[in-house]
Order: sequence, then C-alpha cells, then structure tokens
Amino acid sequence: MSQRPKSRPPNSHSPPPSSSPPSSPSLDAKSQALTALSLAPIMPRKSILKPTLATLLSLLALYAFFTTFVSTPDPTHLPSSSLQSSPEKSAPLRIYMYDLPRKFTYGVIESYARARGGSKSPADDVSRLKYPGNQHPAEWYLFSDLTRPDRDDSVVTRVLDPEQADLFYVPFFSSLSLVVKPIRPVGLAGDGVPVYSDEEMQEELIRWLEEQVYWRRNNGWDHVFVCQDPNALYKVVDRVKNGVLLLSDFGRLGHNQASLVKDVILPYSHRINTFKGQVGVEDRKSLLFFMGNRYRKEGGKIRDLLFQLLEGEEDVVIKHGAQSRESRRMASQGMHTSKFCLHPAGDTPSACRLFDAIVSLCVPVIVSDYIELPFEDVIDYRKIAIFVDSSSAVKPGFLIKLLQGVSTERILEFQRELKKVKRYFEYEDPHGTVNEIWRQVSLKLPLTKLMINRDKRLVKRELTGPDCSCLCSNQSGIQTTL
Repeated sequence: MSQRPKSRPPNSHSPPPSSSPPSSPSLDAKSQALTALSLAPIMPRKSILKPTLATLLSLLALYAFFTTFVSTPDPTHLPSSSLQSSPEKSAPLRIYMYDLPRKFTYGVIESYARARGGSKSPADDVSRLKYPGNQHPAEWYLFSDLTRPDRDDSVVTRVLDPEQADLFYVPFFSSLSLVVKPIRPVGLAGDGVPVYSDEEMQEELIRWLEEQVYWRRNNGWDHVFVCQDPNALYKVVDRVKNGVLLLSDFGRLGHNQASLVKDVILPYSHRINTFKGQVGVEDRKSLLFFMGNRYRKEGGKIRDLLFQLLEGEEDVVIKHGAQSRESRRMASQGMHTSKFCLHPAGDTPSACRLFDAIVSLCVPVIVSDYIELPFEDVIDYRKIAIFVDSSSAVKPGFLIKLLQGVSTERILEFQRELKKVKRYFEYEDPHGTVNEIWRQVSLKLPLTKLMINRDKRLVKRELTGPDCSCLCSNQSGIQTTL
C-alpha cells in the first residue's frame, strides 16, 4: 500500500519530517473524548446536551487540524518563469545625462544674453555663465546637480555608461529657450549671427534624439524632459509625451499627453524673499493680500471678478502689478505682513505666487479648481492652505466671512505646518527641491518599465478619442476646505 505524502504549508521553516509521523494534540484529544464516550454506561433519561457538545468539539478539532496542517499551497509561491522576484532593497536610480550639443544648454543662456545686448561670441569658460533668474529654474538646478563632482548626498546616481542607466535625462533648457525673445525679426542679424528661434530648437532636439539608439530602443518611455514653463516644448510635446515630463501643471496639455502617474509636478521658484521670522500674527496686520496681473485669459478670468469683490474691503490689500524688482519688493512686504495670501488661477491653474506665500508663512487661499500641486505624497496641502471653489469665492462677502472666522490658533497651526514644509520649495537648499524632484522621478521607474514592456506587445490602432491609459490630471475641481 502506497503511503500518502503529507502536505507542507508554503514557506515553512520546520525541520524535515522524521521516520515516525508526529502526533497531533488535536487528534489525541479527540480520541480520548471518543473513548470516554464509548466506555460510559448508558444512563436512562439522560440529557443529550453533553454528547452533542462533545461531538461538536470533536468536529471543530478535526477542522482545525486540516486547516492548519493540510493546507493548499499558495499559487503565488510556486516557481514560474513568468514571475520575477523583486530585490529586497531597491538601489538608487541610475541616471544617464545626454551630452547634448552646446546650443541646447549653455548656448541657450548665451543666446538669451545676446538678445539683450550681451557678448556675441561663445564664452570660453562656461562656469562664468549665469542662468537668468526666472520662475522656471528647475532645468538649471537639475543640470547643475548632475554635473557637480561631489554627489554622495544625492538620491540618484549619475552613470556615464548608458547601458547601466535606468532613465535618460535630456538637459535641454526648454523654459529659457521659450523666452529668449529677440527683438530683431527672424533671419540673419546684422552681425551675421542667426536670430534665435525656439521652434527650430525644439525640432532640432527631436532630430538629434531620433538618431540616438537609446531613444529608439524604448520609444522614449525611459527619457526625462523638463518643460516647467506651461508652453515649453509646445511644438513637439506629442513626440516626447511617452517620457517622464517634469512640469508645473497640466493646464496646456491634453489628457493623452501628461498624467499624474507618469509625470512629476514641479514647484515654481519663489520670487520674493523667504520670511526669516517666527510663527505669529502680531505683525501681520492685513487679513488678505494679493498682488499680480488682474486680467488673465482662460481660467484666470476669475481674477477680475475677485478684484471687483475685494477692492475696498477693510484689511484687504489687492493690487494690480507685473513682475519687476519693485513689485517683488512690495509683494515681499505685503506677504510678510498678512495672515492670508490669495492664489487665484492665472492663464494656467498654478503660478509662482503660491510658493511665494508658502515661504512667507502667509496662509495660501487657493481659488483654482483644476490645480495640481507638487509632492503631494509627502505634503498634505489641507494643513497649509485653504481651498475655495470658484463658484463660492465669487459670492459677495463669502471669502471675507470665511477668513474672518478662522481663529488665531488655527492660523498659527497653518504657519507651523508651512514652516515644516517650506524647504521643499527652496531650490538652493541642498536637501530641498532638487532632491525631492529626483525622489519623485525615482518613483516613476516601475511604471516606466511597465509601459516599455506593454508598448512592445500592443497592436497600434487609430482611436477616435485620446487613449488615457493611466490616471489623468485633475478634471473634477476642488472642494472648499477649512
């Protein structure tokens, strides 16, 4: 008679079975109970409660034995060539930065300076070139981070061999390229230097990339682009949309071009001085402050409505002003002396004003229904800002009544939270924005690998609508919170 093998639960670490099978306490108890029952004298007119209870206990003991010692193996633990074991500890993300032709990096800085009367010849020492200050500097800080010699404190590793790379970084200064804005018409300038064209630069970048074997290998899925200005790379975005896009919001992009799943939301650089004081409301005499362009397009039309409602309100400072050194000085003073700072939508849902408020410890009041915010896996914005939906914000008296009802202790709670997180919005802090951007990029790697493998098996087909294969951007609006 063949002996029936015993099953062992998966991942068991018990020693090998001995020649004699181990005894089961559950079975011993059951046998004793059955023996006792069989030997007991039959008593007339005895209650059947005790035998029934003993039988139930015996059945429960048998059930416990079979579920504990005779279990079905877990199919997820069976060996299979289609399953790959993941490493116990993930290694740092390995980035390969393309050595682009100079015109895409330092050449953009030189063209910007040349259009404003600077030197007409390339700089002999690139270390003397200064990236122009603006609200979209991520491309410069990331480039500088990857080129600095001592990178031990970085969350990503730069590799010089593309075969070792997880992702490929394309260091085109796309946001600066967009605003080179030469005064002279397109064509040859009087000095024989071709006038700069951002559109031509975008096209040349794509032509250069299409010649690279690593771009063609995975159809661009493992490439990283900075397009922080909402209009950066606008002409070629459909040809780079597979890559990881680092951008400020999705205001100018289609649903099939960008998503929260594959892309990273970047903070604007704040344009006013960081507040160096302590938490408190004693020196913040104004209830609400705003300074910026009153008239904007698209979703920014709400600004004019808010101006009409808030002008003349007591303890409210609301001014029209464009970017300039003097306006930044006035904005710094206003934000540092106000309890709340208004952030209405502009031409796009986000703007640098939000991050000016954060580093000022001025509680942001966000009136922008489709805004996306950076680093939301580590920052709960409800703890540092008040969100007001647009339809409520334009009701007469609603906004002022809402803010006047916020207690001093609640304002202090907001300020304490703002102080905790403001380092995430400091590009110059070694442990600030740049490190957090790289961490966010690292989180995209598993999905990037998924999309690479998925892309190689899919049949290409024409669709009547956009193929939104992953989570799209915020299209549902916001709720008023306090």
